[in-house]
Amino acid sequence: MEKKSPKIGDIVEVEIIGMQDYGAFVKFYLDNSSNKEKIEQKGLIHISEIQSGYVKSIHDIAKIGQKVMAQIIDIDEYNGKISLSIRSLEKNPQVHHIYRKKHFTDSRDKIGFKTLANYLPGWIEENKAYLKAKKNAQSEDFL
Repeated sequence: MEKKSPKIGDIVEVEIIGMQDYGAFVKFYLDNSSNKEKIEQKGLIHISEIQSGYVKSIHDIAKIGQKVMAQIIDIDEYNGKISLSIRSLEKNPQVHHIYRKKHFTDSRDKIGFKTLANYLPGWIEENKAYLKAKKNAQSEDFL
């Protein structure tokens, strides 16, 4: 009896069997190649894969018992967990028009490593003076 194993990229009809704030648990069936039996598989559709764009609450979009088409996007070889996506099958996905390059610092500010390098000699002198004063205070305590 040879089982058909799921493959990344397969499109299957899934039924939502459980809901959490982070995603929907689903079950789906694969055909057994040696006979007409169907083999039940279970997986998860993460909230980020429910639809393109921002999803405030998965409970507003999906309901238990709902049947939808989904694509297998990942299979964990170690524990066999299957991740699916509805978003990958959207015909007109929501496009994000605003793309802003993110910087560690604001490019208009004159801060960063060069500015730190300019302050370093002063910090070194300040630290030397502090350590010298601390050493003198300790030597006075012993007298």
